[in-house]
Amino acid sequence: MKRIYQDFAYGNGPVAECYWDTTIARPARRPGPAGEVTHEVAVIGGGYTGLSAAYHLAREGVDAAVIEANGIGWGASGRNGGFGSMGGTKASETSLLKRFGAAGMAEWYAAQKGACELLGELVDGLGLDVDAHSRGGEICVAHRPRDLTAFRAEKPDLERAYGVKAEVYDRADLESMGITGPEFHGGIRLPIGFALNPLKYVLGLARAAEGQGVTVYEDAPVSAISRDNGAYLLTTPTGRVRAKKLILATNGYSSEDVPGWMAGRYLPALSAILVTRELTEAEIAAQGWTTDYMVYDSRNLLHYVRMLPNRRFLFGSRGGTSSSAEALTARRAIVRASFERMFPAWAKVETPHFWSGLVCLTRDLTPFAGPIGDWDNAWTGYGWHGNGVALGTWSGRLLAGLATGTRTAPALMAPPPRRFPFGAARRGLLRPAYAWYGWQDR
Repeated sequence: MKRIYQDFAYGNGPVAECYWDTTIARPARRPGPAGEVTHEVAVIGGGYTGLSAAYHLAREGVDAAVIEANGIGWGASGRNGGFGSMGGTKASETSLLKRFGAAGMAEWYAAQKGACELLGELVDGLGLDVDAHSRGGEICVAHRPRDLTAFRAEKPDLERAYGVKAEVYDRADLESMGITGPEFHGGIRLPIGFALNPLKYVLGLARAAEGQGVTVYEDAPVSAISRDNGAYLLTTPTGRVRAKKLILATNGYSSEDVPGWMAGRYLPALSAILVTRELTEAEIAAQGWTTDYMVYDSRNLLHYVRMLPNRRFLFGSRGGTSSSAEALTARRAIVRASFERMFPAWAKVETPHFWSGLVCLTRDLTPFAGPIGDWDNAWTGYGWHGNGVALGTWSGRLLAGLATGTRTAPALMAPPPRRFPFGAARRGLLRPAYAWYGWQDR
């Protein structure tokens, strides 16, 4: 497979210190396909999107198989911040309204809300133990006073769009809620979504899919996709999978050549997370952070934070354009410095866990779910823009519906992504983009 980052990004180095792997033991990996096996639908990718697609297909009586290059949840699904929240685009509301109109935006708002509802239905309905909290939604905090003014102006529009009551808080309100820091000037809360342990969720979703009859293959990277007598033939190191229909669900861990249609149509971006040791009651009181709400700030290059149920603190941020052992060490220092600046009372608190992974952008900054070019009976979904816990799950169900002819994609998710310029060198575009966002965030 041809990919656009250094090999380090696709190995175990970035995730070696991931906190989530200390919270649950991964099961022994399932074997890859032996010889040639046949299924009705082959799903490439064992994360939220692929597993959700297979689960929902199986519930309709479809013989589906998941083919995962590493282990279930090895990519972003097993290492993200666990924010089951709305989102999925990086484009402005103004530009989206211009492109898709009021009806298209209403459809998109409903999709985001529906994604969080589906996530809750799966977690609760399947009885998944995922350490869920922040059931009251998420809070965006204003990192500048003028952003609080913008929140107040946006409140009526958000309430109309999502059909819920939004709450706007000033600094004193936040402090009374246990959200304290020198860069938090106010906030706004939408009561939609919740937080969870992402690895426990993806492993639980895999168990649920297998319970419906889905076959899961691991350590089975697909090196080639060909056509044979009207079927797709997927080549892996241990065997081949033959299927009438194909779903590709690899998001930021996609490749340029499997299939070639993907080349240039996605842009992985690095996101990194650190987690503290368990905090004492005195340390929590010193910082004034007692809430269990999931919180993110109003920057373009945002920070996302939450107190975990065991009183460890999670702190994540975007940034970086290179993936190597040296780059990971440098990124750790940058993220740690931001953590100490934003939470000064914890400047001496150890952060033993640090890791990174890839989120996925598209050129138009909107997600996609639809056909793979002109291929018959083949679909893909990707481009969650860092919000894949809920949207990836929902889009998996959508892809299952596309495969069975029972669902259609929202207008905002239907246009095929355009190719980025500069081909395999396109991650260089991130450097000026980050500089521009950083200037805007001042």
